[in-house]
Amino acid sequence: MKFTKRSIESLPLPSSGQKLIWADDPKGFGIRLTVAKKTYVVQGRVRGSGKSRRISLGEHGTLTLDEARRMARKEISAMLSGADPVKIKKVEKAHAVTLKKLVEKYIEDRRDLKQSSIDDINKHLRGSFNGWADRPFAAITRDKVVARFRQLSERSPAQANQAFRVLRALLNYARAAYRDGETPILPENPVRVLSDAKLWNRVPSRSGRIPTDKIGAAWNILRDLRNAQDQTRIAETMADAVSFLMLTGARWSEGAALTWDRVNLDEAWWYLPDPKNRIPLTLPLPNEAIKILERRPRSGNYVFPARSGDGHITDTRSVLVAVSESAGVKVSPHDLRRTFRAVAGECGIEFWKTKLLMGHKLSGDVTITHYTETSDLRYLAKESNRIADWIVSQGAIAASKNVLQFPTHQEAESR
Repeated sequence: MKFTKRSIESLPLPSSGQKLIWADDPKGFGIRLTVAKKTYVVQGRVRGSGKSRRISLGEHGTLTLDEARRMARKEISAMLSGADPVKIKKVEKAHAVTLKKLVEKYIEDRRDLKQSSIDDINKHLRGSFNGWADRPFAAITRDKVVARFRQLSERSPAQANQAFRVLRALLNYARAAYRDGETPILPENPVRVLSDAKLWNRVPSRSGRIPTDKIGAAWNILRDLRNAQDQTRIAETMADAVSFLMLTGARWSEGAALTWDRVNLDEAWWYLPDPKNRIPLTLPLPNEAIKILERRPRSGNYVFPARSGDGHITDTRSVLVAVSESAGVKVSPHDLRRTFRAVAGECGIEFWKTKLLMGHKLSGDVTITHYTETSDLRYLAKESNRIADWIVSQGAIAASKNVLQFPTHQEAESR
């Protein structure tokens, strides 16, 4: 039919379904009638591929007939030139995806991401890349990366490195997931400029731990905090948690979130279903750790519950301050893992056994990697108890001026 403003407005809407009416000019221009509205459409074949495409131009009333006709001619001309409007729309949509939306899709597709990793990603989205969150990720350029990286590095070089490692992973995912045919809509990952220009910050690896000659004093502080008569329940829980980390070498997230259903005090083991290396792990419980856990109340799911609610403990700063004062160095939860490693060395325990007890992957030695049990470590109970007993013995030495301390394993070796 011939399209005029009057003819379009006189068309009745169907009571159900839809109806298509085509204009006499240009060919392929039409209007789709539904129960609720009238929408201008255009249909044609893409030159080269021969694919038939029908796209909506806009609703009658929002668009005038003349505007819709001009748009139709433009789309028809583009299809005759080989442009695929569906493909173009898909690319335009991909180019409009914000960094925030990219994060959502990344987390959705990476179903095996640990909660700690998800928290880190969202932390940097809200902080390091807050100004970019609602902007298209495709607008992130090498120049913008360099400018923001330098800005963040002034505050914390280590955090700047971490933030842009996160962004690099997100944009690598974007290059694979958002493409123009066979070509990524990002020609390259713009974070690559940090490697090309050698801009990554050099951050010295952390090596903090309790000095060997201060371990006894630190252990005694923890013992006193655990046994103090006027101690609050949460303070006692914090002291127990720090003591557990020191005795087992566990990561903070592993110890703090430990639940009673993953502890067997009778058989002296505890279980990690999803540790950092993704291999479920059964670990021996040293006798000293069992003593601490045996006196803990079982009023909830968590071995080390929070002050209130159903969660687990999240902070032990006040206890670590006391430990730091006794050790003469600032001590963090991860420093307790390095302390565990140092004590294992003092006890003469083989390095591969120490790595297993700390939940590290073994690599480099084919015999150990392929022929050693790495998921059930109860056979290392003797080594676990040797480390814990050494810590306790150092406490006894520190508490008594009449006890002569024997040379450490390393000192004896050097002699």
